[in-house]
Amino acid sequence: MDAHDGMYIGGRWTPAAGGDTIAVVNPADEQVIAHVPAGTAEDVDAAVRAARAALPGWAATPPAGRAALIAALRDRLAARKDEIAATVTAELGAPEQFAQQVHVGLPIAVAGSYAELAAAYGFEERIGNSTVFHEPVGVVGAITPWNYPLHQIVAKVAPALAAGCTVVLKPAEDTPLTARLFAEAVHEAGLPAGVFNLVTGLGPVAGQALAAHEGVDLVSFTGSTAVGRRIGATAGAAVKRVALELGGKSANVILPSADLAKAVAVGIANVMSNAGQTCSAWTRMLVHADRYEEAVELARAAVAKYPAGDRVGPLVSAKQRERVRGYIAKGVEEGARLVAGGAEAPLEQGYYVAPTVFADVDPGMTIAQEEIFGPVVSLIRYEDEDDALRIANGTVYGLAGAVWAGDEAEAVAFARRMDTGQVDINGGRFNPLAPFGGYKQSGVGRELGPHGLSEYLQTKSLQF
Repeated sequence: MDAHDGMYIGGRWTPAAGGDTIAVVNPADEQVIAHVPAGTAEDVDAAVRAARAALPGWAATPPAGRAALIAALRDRLAARKDEIAATVTAELGAPEQFAQQVHVGLPIAVAGSYAELAAAYGFEERIGNSTVFHEPVGVVGAITPWNYPLHQIVAKVAPALAAGCTVVLKPAEDTPLTARLFAEAVHEAGLPAGVFNLVTGLGPVAGQALAAHEGVDLVSFTGSTAVGRRIGATAGAAVKRVALELGGKSANVILPSADLAKAVAVGIANVMSNAGQTCSAWTRMLVHADRYEEAVELARAAVAKYPAGDRVGPLVSAKQRERVRGYIAKGVEEGARLVAGGAEAPLEQGYYVAPTVFADVDPGMTIAQEEIFGPVVSLIRYEDEDDALRIANGTVYGLAGAVWAGDEAEAVAFARRMDTGQVDINGGRFNPLAPFGGYKQSGVGRELGPHGLSEYLQTKSLQF
């Protein structure tokens, strides 16, 4: 068993204030692979003080200088990509190829995009008789989830650094080892001491201390809507800014003119990736009544290509596995038709859940309204486009979605009416420069690209 001691604070690894640790478990074999320190409010305070001390110098660093150091960080991540991917597989359970391509490849690309943006962004502009400056908001408290442990770190830290902010990161307790590798890469890249700081720990302790700390100017959080509400309330009491990327229950709307076989196949693949542990997954598949049973059979055949333990990894923890199993049982209890999968354990060892497809799902059922965060797809029948739109918009969430149609203009017209932050048209590929974030209870603010950078800036105008 490997022991990881200390926090990365002020440019060096320092002993934790307390002696408690957190066990890191490999979800594929249920074995403890490491322990990390359980940070306290004292650790958070030390990290925030280091970030505040580093802020003036980093904010004053010319954008080109910040860009060069972000590029160096990208290069260090790329140099260690195999080690990072293996770590993601070990602590999250992601299949090796998916870990390489998505869990590591995507954040390296995002880091590179912010190196370019930092150098090219218009931090100063002229409006009439005013010069407007876009300045760093200050110290950022970044609280990241376990489902994409490196990507979510980079999606917060890279734009914050590009803006001239300093950062204290509190990663998810289930996947802290990837965060420690990121901190090592920061150190190797030569960022000034205190610009980036890492405190591992539990959300109710270290996370809450970070969100409430008076030295933090902005809290950027990705996770559940329930926790996001608490963080928003804590930040609101101190009148500090928040960026919240929260839950989702995204609709995959297949219009009658669409290529049904392709839409169903891609829709199933979308939910099965990362074992369904993706906030933007298209977990509700909406199909016209005339082609509904055909879609059900296509979904049954498609999900058979994603066996647990091979293409679909385990869920991150025993707690998460039981949560998803509970939703599957609830679906059966409320009358949905189980087409594939179910609550029974597919393998003897590991936190696996069988890839599951439900048909005859009423839009008001629990499995159609609440975020399951597992490999579970609900097929919902609609009668016409207005009915499909009502169903698609009929949850408290609005993070992502998809629309399929034979004519692109028809799909776009429908997508424009959806209450959601990002919609893929006929399987449009992910764009790491496009703004990502939600409507309604899916969050506040945007990540990625120039919109993600602007979250970490505040505006000052001088009149002449």
